[in-house]
Amino acid sequence: MKLRYLSLISIAGFSVLIAACGSSTETPVNNANSAGVKNTNTASNMGANAIAVTTPTPDQVNNDAPTLTPVYKAYCAAYAKKDEAAIRKFYTADTLKSLEEDMKDNNIKTLVEYLKDDKINSAVCSVSNERIKGDKAVARVKPSESYPNGFEVLFVKEGGEWKMSNITPEKGFQ
Repeated sequence: MKLRYLSLISIAGFSVLIAACGSSTETPVNNANSAGVKNTNTASNMGANAIAVTTPTPDQVNNDAPTLTPVYKAYCAAYAKKDEAAIRKFYTADTLKSLEEDMKDNNIKTLVEYLKDDKINSAVCSVSNERIKGDKAVARVKPSESYPNGFEVLFVKEGGEWKMSNITPEKGFQ
């Protein structure tokens, strides 16, 4: 009797195991919070190579930043020449103070040395989507191929000239 009982439990367990692992179709989820939501994170939707690197879709360009492009292009040229005095002219006084404090904390002597890890390619340097509000502006800068969509930078008019700030655009452009 024990052998018969053990066999019956083994067959039932094996049947459950096969039934759970044997299906190749998706099982619909019955969840009140996911009504009408389709699971798109499946192997069939991942394409041929799920781990392949994909290039991001370029952001839409609203304008070519006619005001800030000359400023950023000049900064990129100064960076390429490693011209410390020229680079300093493109940052606000508050930003320079902040950078100098960080340089001191890290025992770095020059701004050129401090910025050496920035990936700036003067041939690629570009600016787009500028928005100006009084003496502040935000634009999307693309310093190199490493940033295919670039990133937003806050510019502040200081002494009649546009300068870059290290304040996040969300905080500084209100």
